[in-house]
Amino acid sequence: MGLPLIGHTLEYIRDPQALFQKHWDAYGPVSTIGMLGKPWVMLLGPDACEAALRNADKAFANEPGWSFLVGPFFGRGLMLLDFEEHHMHRRIMQQAFTRQRLEGYTAGLQPVIRAGLSRWRDDRDFRAYPALKQLTLEVAAEIFMGGAEHTTPAEMARINRAFIDCVQTATGIVRKNVPGTRWHRGTRARRLLEEFLRSYLPARRATKTDDLFSALCHIESDEGETFSDDDIINHMIFLLMAAHDTSTITLSTMLQYLGQHPEWQERCRLESEALGPEPTLAELDGLTSLDLVMKECLRLVSPVPVMARKTVKRVDVLGVTIPADHFVFVAPHFSHLMEEFWTSPASFDPERFSAERREDKSHRYAWEPFGGGVHKCLGMFFAGAEVKTIMHQLLRDFTWSVDPDYRVPMNYHSLPFPDDGQPINLARR
Repeated sequence: MGLPLIGHTLEYIRDPQALFQKHWDAYGPVSTIGMLGKPWVMLLGPDACEAALRNADKAFANEPGWSFLVGPFFGRGLMLLDFEEHHMHRRIMQQAFTRQRLEGYTAGLQPVIRAGLSRWRDDRDFRAYPALKQLTLEVAAEIFMGGAEHTTPAEMARINRAFIDCVQTATGIVRKNVPGTRWHRGTRARRLLEEFLRSYLPARRATKTDDLFSALCHIESDEGETFSDDDIINHMIFLLMAAHDTSTITLSTMLQYLGQHPEWQERCRLESEALGPEPTLAELDGLTSLDLVMKECLRLVSPVPVMARKTVKRVDVLGVTIPADHFVFVAPHFSHLMEEFWTSPASFDPERFSAERREDKSHRYAWEPFGGGVHKCLGMFFAGAEVKTIMHQLLRDFTWSVDPDYRVPMNYHSLPFPDDGQPINLARR
């Protein structure tokens, strides 16, 4: 169970993969671990992960697991709803992610990405991660909020900081609203995000526009179901966080590996140069090499290394009984690096996802960066379009390199990010 109170929390922050491997070697796919003052059941490997993500017996609930980690800060977002209520909300929200809407969002991505990248300059020590995070926040503000037309750069910086404060509550030791703690900063940040979004809500309710905020205000399911004002605010806070945090780490990882493997960078660039500067969604789908690289980087660095659940009834997983009312860690990051399913899993090898090899088909849940089952990420196709659009323009406008011996110092206090800002040697073409 690890140290008193904190359990294995510090081990996880230092190196989650090492912690997972240690428990796998000692106890196998189902074991108990101490984290943040609580015992958690840890599910490792695709068989155990599949049991929780498919959730055939409806024994695993999202809300109580995630709420323990991130409290009320992303409460009532789609990821934190369960069973029939989740199904109803997802049924409505699917209308905001149809192919037609994705095509519109993709067109809207182009000018904001081009404007953001125009500010990037030649730099032998360019810190890619913060620059990408600023860019993906600008993209989210444009596509999700129609540009947030009354928002100043200083206010957007405060919004970005608020998302960081909410996410970083996950590894806070003190999980109450005590001044000076992560939980206290998260409480203030959630209040700021609600006030910010509510100030835009009346205008989005009044007029239909092309952004996601407006879509959530006006969409309805085939059964005529719609979202309340509170539903919209809760979903927007969660979606804005998920959209720019996870895309940022994926892009940062892609920049690192393409900088260390110039042959792949050039291969991707040749495909992008064959297209115009503003590709359609269909054209992005045809960027085969870039798709292989994106999938490989999602495997090597999972934007969401663990997923939280809590059992609502007794359930058996691979012959081990988990009683009701137990917290559960589902760890897809470990599955992505298992030698049983991947050739040289620590190596950068995008061809493993090629039609000839398809190592990701070695097990249905060997590769699960977007989760699985009814909670599989609804925004995965938008995320793919956003990442490919940004990379497409980067490849056309820049070259970059990264020291082949560079190893990223990853910070796991929240969703993973490079502690050193991800340095690259950047040059405009």
